[in-house]
Amino acid sequence: MSEAPLTQEELDALRRYDTPTVCNALELIVPERRGYGYTVEQLFCARPELPPIVGYARTGTTKSMEPYDFGSADAKKQRTDWYEYVATGGPTPSVVLLQDIDPIPGYGAFWGEVQSNVHKGLGCVGTVTSGSIRDIPDCAEGFQLLAKMEAPSHAYVHTVAMDVEVTVAGMTVKPGDLIHADRQGAVVIPSADAARRIPETADLISRREAVLIKASQQPDFDFDKLVKAIGDAAEIH
Repeated sequence: MSEAPLTQEELDALRRYDTPTVCNALELIVPERRGYGYTVEQLFCARPELPPIVGYARTGTTKSMEPYDFGSADAKKQRTDWYEYVATGGPTPSVVLLQDIDPIPGYGAFWGEVQSNVHKGLGCVGTVTSGSIRDIPDCAEGFQLLAKMEAPSHAYVHTVAMDVEVTVAGMTVKPGDLIHADRQGAVVIPSADAARRIPETADLISRREAVLIKASQQPDFDFDKLVKAIGDAAEIH
């Protein structure tokens, strides 16, 4: 997403909607995107009670199965380079998208008490990862985690690449993409223009849906009334 970042007010407006509602709005705004751009595999949400998160993607890959020398100069540089990227690699707030490239994804957990607090301090509001997470009760307050699974150990987990295109739970993400996520999954918002049109479009969809829902809840509801409600909803602009 190369355009100027959204204002705080615009980001706050997007957080009013759950992720399925954002997906619904995007189906009207960018209909060619209807069949992709969102997670399509089951993710474990560590904190389903949290409101939606919105932020710009910091992307990377991780591995944890093979022995790794954490004390080496290369390992130390990789770690500090990653933190520098999270802190300065684009506008904030950020959402970290990590693709676990091990043969057994989730073998070791990158996310836990320490990483969630460090990343939150660097402007990150949450993560979506095909790896695992741990220490959930002790993770940073308000930090959302969507992951393949929980796991008890971090094994040899470390970042491998950063600032690269990744695929997490079937969703392909480029660095800097605007991400909307909640307990139900995540979606890439493809442009600032689309992001700015979401509130108005989502409200239009909600008003149309309200006609159908209200009609269906009436005791005399039947097929004819459904047809009328569908027609009435279509007239709302």
